Amino acid sequence: MSKDLLLEIGTEEVPAHVMPGILAQLKENAGKAFKENRIACGNIRTIGTPRRTALLVSGLADKQDDVSSENRGPSIQIAFDADGNPTKAAQGFARGQKVDAKDLVVKDDYVYAMVHEEGKATAELLQTILSDLICGLSFPNNMRWADLDFKFIRPLRWIVALYGSDVIPFEVAEVKSGRVSRGHRFLSQGDFEIADADSYEQACEQNFIIVDQDKRKAMIREQIEAVAKENGGRAEITEDLLEEVLYLVEYPTALCGKFEEKYLELPPEAVITPMRDHQRYFPVKAADGSLMPLFITVRNGGSEHLETVQHGNERVLRARLADAQFFFDEDRKKSLEEHREKLKTVVFQQGLGTMYEKSERLAKLADFIADALGADEKAHKHAKRAALLCKADLVTGMVTEFTELQGIMGREYAKLDGECPNVAVAIDEHYMPRFAGDSQPQSEAGRIVSIADKIDTIVGTFSRGKIPTGSQDPFALRRQALGLVNMMIEAKYALSLSMVVARAMDLYGITDEKARTKMQADVADFMRLRLKNVLESVRYDVVDAVLTDVDDLYAVSLRADAVAKFVSADTAAANIQAFVRAANLAEKSASSQITASLLQAAEEKSLYQAYTSTASAVESLVKGQDYTGAIDALTELSQPIDAFFDGVMVMDKDEKIKDNRLGLLKSIDVLVNRVADFSKIVL
Repeated sequence: MSKDLLLEIGTEEVPAHVMPGILAQLKENAGKAFKENRIACGNIRTIGTPRRTALLVSGLADKQDDVSSENRGPSIQIAFDADGNPTKAAQGFARGQKVDAKDLVVKDDYVYAMVHEEGKATAELLQTILSDLICGLSFPNNMRWADLDFKFIRPLRWIVALYGSDVIPFEVAEVKSGRVSRGHRFLSQGDFEIADADSYEQACEQNFIIVDQDKRKAMIREQIEAVAKENGGRAEITEDLLEEVLYLVEYPTALCGKFEEKYLELPPEAVITPMRDHQRYFPVKAADGSLMPLFITVRNGGSEHLETVQHGNERVLRARLADAQFFFDEDRKKSLEEHREKLKTVVFQQGLGTMYEKSERLAKLADFIADALGADEKAHKHAKRAALLCKADLVTGMVTEFTELQGIMGREYAKLDGECPNVAVAIDEHYMPRFAGDSQPQSEAGRIVSIADKIDTIVGTFSRGKIPTGSQDPFALRRQALGLVNMMIEAKYALSLSMVVARAMDLYGITDEKARTKMQADVADFMRLRLKNVLESVRYDVVDAVLTDVDDLYAVSLRADAVAKFVSADTAAANIQAFVRAANLAEKSASSQITASLLQAAEEKSLYQAYTSTASAVESLVKGQDYTGAIDALTELSQPIDAFFDGVMVMDKDEKIKDNRLGLLKSIDVLVNRVADFSKIVL
C-alpha cells in the first residue's frame, strides 16, 4: 500500500537567490534516488521558504519492485564434467548468484542462473535515502558550525521525515528526524507537530507559514497590486525582485509607504534604484507612467502594527534618497565633460591605461565603425561624441554610491548639460545588454559605441592573456561577446570583425605581426563559441558548416538559415555529395589557378563553363547576402561535377593537366565555401 512522504529540512535563513536552485536540485535527486531503488511513486514536489526546504512525494510504494534476471554463466562444456555433474566453475557461478547449482538452467550451450530478488520495505530504505538526499545537496557556499565535520549552506536546526504518519528515524549533523517543525518566528507559538505527510501544508499555514512558493508568490503579487490600487497607482513589479522577496518571507503582508515629493525632481532611476535594488521596495507609478511618492514593501508577518513598520521603512528610504539628492547636487556643479577629466585617475585594467585613455580609443574606434557601416553624418557625429563622454559618469558621486546607475546617470547628466538627445541615449545604450534578457541598443549611435566598447575591452583583455577559461570570466567577456553577436544580428549589420579588431589593435599599439595574427584567431574563436549559443535552435551540423568563417557575424546567421532550409529538401543529398567530392580532391591543390587551354575532356570544359557562369552570380548574391539564392546557383554545379568525376581522370600523368584539374576543383570548393563547408553536413 502506498503512502505520501514528507522530508522537511529546517535551517537558519537561506539566501534568497539560491533557494530556487536548492528546490530544483532536491527534486531531481529525489527522482533519481527512487528510480535507482526501484520504488514507484506519484508526483514529486519541492516547496520551501527561507527557513525550510520540503520534499513531498505522493503515492510512494511501500516496498521496492521485485526484480527477476536471467544471468549467463559458463558454457556447458566448462560447467559440467563427463558425467554431467556441475564443475567447480558452475558451482562458483551458482554461489555468486546465490542459487543452488542444481537450479542452473541450460540454454544456447550456456548455463543460466534465474535470479529473483524480492523488494525490501520502503520504510527500511528511506532512512538511508533521506539522509543521503540532505547530505547530497551542493551549494555555492557552505558553513560549518560547532565542532561538526559537516557542511551545509546554513546550520541545520530540525528535520521532519514522515512516511504517511510514521516517522522515519535518522540523524544528520546531530539533528534527529521527527515530526516536530517550527512555526513563524514571531506569529506562531513556536514548535508544532505534523500528524502526517498529507497534512503538512495545512499545519504550516496554521502556524503562519505559507510553505508553497507558488501560492506565496501569488499572494505577494495580489497584495502589492491591491495596495497600489488603493493608493491610486500601479506597482512596477519586476520578476527578479518578486522572486527575491518571495524567498525573504514566510507569511507575506504588503504595505505602502511614502516619501517627500521633492525627491521626484531627481531622475526617476535615481529614486527607483535605491528603492528597488537596495531596499527591495516596489515603486508605484501613476496612470501616465510617472513616478509617485509611494513605495510598497512586503513584511514577513501579519497586519499588526503596520504603521510602525511603515514608519521604519520610510525613515530608511528617506536617508537613502537624501544621499541621492546630495550626490546629484554635487555632481551638477560640473558638466559631464568636466567630470571626464577625473577619468585620468581611474585605471581601466592593469597595463591598459586609464578610463580617460579608453574613452579616447572609443571615440576613434567608433569613428572607424561608423565609416565601415556607412552611417550618416549625424549618427557619425553623435557616436563619436557619446564615445568621449560615455565613461564620464563613473567618477560622479551618484554612480560611485549607486553603481547600478552607470550609463543611466551619464544619459541624464548629458541631457541636463544640453547635449544632443541622441548622444545622451547612446551613453546609456552602450552598456546594453547589461544582463541576460536585457534589450539591445536601439539607436544607431548607441550600437556603434556599444560595438566599440565591447571590442576594445575584448582586445585589450586578450592582449594581457586573460582569455576566459572554464567558469572563470572576471571581466564578463562572454556576456559582452554574446551581446555583441546578438546586437549585430538584430541590427543586421554587415561589419568585418577582423577589420574592427585590427583597428582596435592599432589603437592599443599592438604592432607585432605574430601577436596580431594570434589576436585575430583568438577573437574569432571566442565569437565562434558565442555564435554556437545564439544558433542553438539550428541543426548542429549546419552550425558547424557555417562557422568556418565568422568575420561577418550577421552573415553567419543568414547562412545558417539558408543552409538549414536547403538541407531539409529532398534534393539536398545529391548536391551535397557533389560539393564534398570536389572538396575532397581540392585539398590536394594549393592553388585555384585554372588555365583554359589545358582543359581537354568535354566534361572538364563543361564544368569550367558552369563554374565561370555560376561564380559571378554567386559572388553577386553573397554580396547582397542572399544566401538562399547563392545555394540555388551553386546547385547548378552539381550535375557537371558528377559528370566530371565520371568522365575524367583527375590525377593525370601529365603534372600540368593534373594541377589544372585540381585547380578547377579548388576554385569550385572556394566558391561553395562562400556559403558553407558542406563536408560538415551529416547526410
